[in-house]
Amino acid sequence: MSDINIRLFSAFKEEPSWMQDFRLQNLAQFEHLALPSIEKVKFHRWPLTDTQIDTEYGDELYRSQQYQYGTSDRAKIVQYGKETILEQLPQELIDAGVIFTDLFTAVRDYPELVQRYYMTKAVQPNENNLTGYHAAYVNSGLFLYVPKNVIIEEPIESLFIQNSFVKEAYNKHILIVADTNSTLTYVENFETEGDQANSANIIVEVIAKPGAKVKYSAVDHLGVHTTAYLNRRGYLERDASIEWAIGVMNDGNIIADFDSDLIGDGSHSEIKAVAVSTGNQIQALDTRVTNYGKHSIGHILQHGVILDRSTLTFNGIGHIIKGAKGADAQQESRILMLSENAKGDANPLLLIDENEVTAGHAASVGRVDPEQLFYLTSRGISQEEAERLVIRGFLGTVIAAIPIKEIRDGLITMIDKKLRKKGS
Repeated sequence: MSDINIRLFSAFKEEPSWMQDFRLQNLAQFEHLALPSIEKVKFHRWPLTDTQIDTEYGDELYRSQQYQYGTSDRAKIVQYGKETILEQLPQELIDAGVIFTDLFTAVRDYPELVQRYYMTKAVQPNENNLTGYHAAYVNSGLFLYVPKNVIIEEPIESLFIQNSFVKEAYNKHILIVADTNSTLTYVENFETEGDQANSANIIVEVIAKPGAKVKYSAVDHLGVHTTAYLNRRGYLERDASIEWAIGVMNDGNIIADFDSDLIGDGSHSEIKAVAVSTGNQIQALDTRVTNYGKHSIGHILQHGVILDRSTLTFNGIGHIIKGAKGADAQQESRILMLSENAKGDANPLLLIDENEVTAGHAASVGRVDPEQLFYLTSRGISQEEAERLVIRGFLGTVIAAIPIKEIRDGLITMIDKKLRKKGS
């Protein structure tokens, strides 16, 4: 997309001048940046930077209206492709000053607030080629702001459906700001409809101000013809916490950065991720926690299952920066292989630049424990069902951390569906 087309898209979205300038600045430089470094994965030829970001939709947009319906009155946004088709926020949250809207509305209505945090703290546009591309070509997203001392009891939901009935890059930006001493639970789902081959570039920034508490759950189920880069990043100030629970259930090739920067003293991040890879797909998770603050805690738990000829890579990085006395960095990455032709890598890395800290890691790639299977089958359970129960237990830590029962049940169904594809 040319300079002129970027200007036209920005004008159509009624973006303020700073946003358009931000796009154009990154349009001029992103191609000169290096790709991100994801160890053990050769993705440099993947089609990850499609410039087609504004396609006219057809009947699929009308059919998408089904996603508007439901009995829940909790805060919820539904976006189909680049279009927002449902946006609801209870009146008590509006009265409390909570903002929950699509990204372009937020850029227009709350420009100073968005500009303060948009790709300035958690993710920088000049980090790599894909973050720079994202800054230039983002075409959908949302903004969630929870004011100081506001405690939200009910989960806030989002459903994002990629429209792959058309040829269009899926470049989405989610910006969540939890102000001082606020509390929130956020749940998101990614899905794909249609069979068009498309790229996806998804960046999530969670800014946790001093004392804020965020629970973030996500289930990713992008389609087999989607090649994606996912970057989820937490920026935690003093005594803030983020609990991540992420189900990586995509059917296409995916590289993902799941990172937390523990900037403030006493900040705390728990990253729990599960992944299932099937067919010939490649999924790679590069999960990092960096301890900058004193007495900060960063824990990583990654469990995955691989079938058929698929590949799953877990890179776990714990980095304790000089000055982060009393910091704690722990990680565990484990992969179950259900096929001799599958490939799994679990790669732990600890970088310790300070004394008086605690750090440790565990990593393994192996098969389902035959003793567990024997115990279950000896009690009349079929081999297939026994295998599924063992795997579900293996992935259960993340499943249990998702706060909405319907989402938990959906993730279990998704896992079972992917497991049933074994050998197909």
